[in-house]
Parts: sequence; structure tokens; C-alpha cells
Amino acid sequence: MDASQMASQLINWDLAASTAARLAPPGPALSPAEARDVVESLRRLADASVAHVHRITGLDVAADLRDSQLLIVDRASWAKANTQGFEVMMDPVLTHLVEKRASELTPTAAKVGGAITGTQLGLILAYLSSRVLGQYEPFSALAPGSTVPPAGRLLLVAPNIVHIERELVLEPEDFRLWVCLHEQTHRVQFAAAPWLRGHMTEQIGQLSESLVGNMDSLMERATAVARSLRDRTGSASDLPSKGAILDLLQDPAERAAISHLTAVMSLLEGHANVVMDAIDASVVPTVKTIRQRFQQRNENRGPLETFIRRLLGLEAKMRQYTDGQRFVRHVVDAVGMAGFKRVWEGPGNLPTEEEIHAPDTWVSRMGL
Repeated sequence: MDASQMASQLINWDLAASTAARLAPPGPALSPAEARDVVESLRRLADASVAHVHRITGLDVAADLRDSQLLIVDRASWAKANTQGFEVMMDPVLTHLVEKRASELTPTAAKVGGAITGTQLGLILAYLSSRVLGQYEPFSALAPGSTVPPAGRLLLVAPNIVHIERELVLEPEDFRLWVCLHEQTHRVQFAAAPWLRGHMTEQIGQLSESLVGNMDSLMERATAVARSLRDRTGSASDLPSKGAILDLLQDPAERAAISHLTAVMSLLEGHANVVMDAIDASVVPTVKTIRQRFQQRNENRGPLETFIRRLLGLEAKMRQYTDGQRFVRHVVDAVGMAGFKRVWEGPGNLPTEEEIHAPDTWVSRMGL
């Protein structure tokens, strides 16, 4: 068995997807007719949202998104799509790991380890699958023999959207359009910056290779993390400030890589939020009610869910929304949307994490 074949067994992707599908909580009860109506509604509103994204962002690529795909999915399908994307991103890293540890790995060990990691990934995806409303997934298209369109696919998770609109007693058409505006913005971002997918893949790969290269120290740090978590009281406030376990697993080089990826994600999420906030009652009549109730829901999480979200780094992701939103708003206010659009021209124009928190430094660096 060569390195590539053994690498493919280090994470059992099929087991991850099937575990997530088996353990994901059931979605809201819908009759077949209701399910069809939801799918048709989301597809129609997703299409309608593109014109608004085009108008607000000024990105002409929004006029033609035919090289990517829109899918209305259930929780199991969302999890499956993510295992496909993860597999593409992780293949070079796992191959590197096998080559580095060839003397320590056997086909049997790889298979057993793959079952364990596949199950663990499935558990995480099962938790996330009931909480994600939508996602632009650009990576699975890079897999050999993939049938995914070249620019990827936008996934709208219908059961979760219906669950939230029922829980918060929202007008379904308004809430679905509001969600679509955010998710379609991500689709447009990658179309406006076709280099972005490759750049993120490269950065993630470099970070992962650094972790693999420092495997011995990584295992020591992982042991320290486990000991730290064991010794904590278990309250959410006892976790590190950023919340994710990765915050405890970084040497300086890894921290720099995380900082760059954090800045990129803050930019993407913040920009999408700015588009959502630019929508008024003339487009989404109940938009104020949606924002208010959605915010209240995020503030009223129980201690167990808060702990899990911090453990997985989801609280840090929520901060990316607000940090990136402030950056985009400040830049647009200072130099207009035309000036802000410089960010999509190439990797060198991406803001650093420091610039996310000090937008005028990015404006100055761009000569605006």
C-alpha cells in the first residue's frame, strides 16, 4: 500500500458522514407537500437574493453564477458535503503525515485509527448539522473525478431554516430571503476572487503541515490541553478567551497562520453581514423583528451549549461576524464600496488580523 492509499484510510470519511447522519437530531415534522414548498421557496428566494447582493456589493460577478451550484439539503446531506470538502483539504496533509511516519504506521493501524477519527468527526458534524443554516462549500469540486461544478456549491439546510423560523415565530418568506442574502454573498465573494479558494487551501495546508511537522510537541500540547480541561470546573467562563482548543495548540508559526485565516474568515463573514444589514423593510418587511429575535436567541444559550460551542470554536466564529462587520463598515464609510472592492483583487490585499481591528491601517496600505 503506497502513501496515498494509506493516507486515505487515516480518516474514514464515509464513516464520518454515516455517523453524522445517524446521530443528527430529527428535523421539524413536514409533510411531503410542505417539504416541496420549502424547497421551492428557498430556491426561488435564493435566486431573488442575487440581484440584491449585486446592487449592494457592486460586484458584477453576481450577474452570472452558473459555474457553481445551489442545493437545498437536509442535515445528513450537509454533513456528507462537508466530509467531501474536508477530504480534499486534508489529503496532502495526511499523505505528508504517512510519509513522515512511515515506519510507525501499518495498514491495520491506519484503518483502526481511521475508524476512530471518522467517528469523532461524525460526532462533531452531527452537532453542527442541526445548527448551520447555510454554507458555501468551494473545496469538494477539486476532488479527482468530482461531479461538483467547478466553483463549488451553495448549501441551504432546509430543516434548520424551518426550525428557526418556527422557534422564533418569524415570517417564513422574509426569514428565508434574509438567510439567502448572507449565503449568496459568500458565493459571490468566491466568484469575485477566483484565487481565494486556492489561497485558503494553501494556507490551511501549510498550517496542517506545520502541525504534522511538530507532531511530537503537538501531542505534548494536546496532553496539556486534556489535563487543563480535566482540571477545570466545566463552566463556560473557565475556557480560554477565544474558546477553541486550537488556541492552546499553537507555536508562533502556527499562531501566525491561524491569525491570517481568522482575518480572512472575519472579512468574509463580516462582509456578508453588512449585505444583510443593508436590507431594509422595502425588501424584507419584518427585518427588524428578525434581527431582534435572532440576536436574543444567540444571547440566551444554555451553559451546556455555550460550553460545546466554545470548545468547537463557534464562539470565536461569532466574533468573526462582528469584527469583520465593523471592518467592512468602516472601510466602506471611509472610501466607499468601490474602494473596499480592492480587497478582492489578490491575496496581498487581504487585511491582516491587526487591520481587521484597525481598518484605517488597511485603507492606508491600499493607498486609498
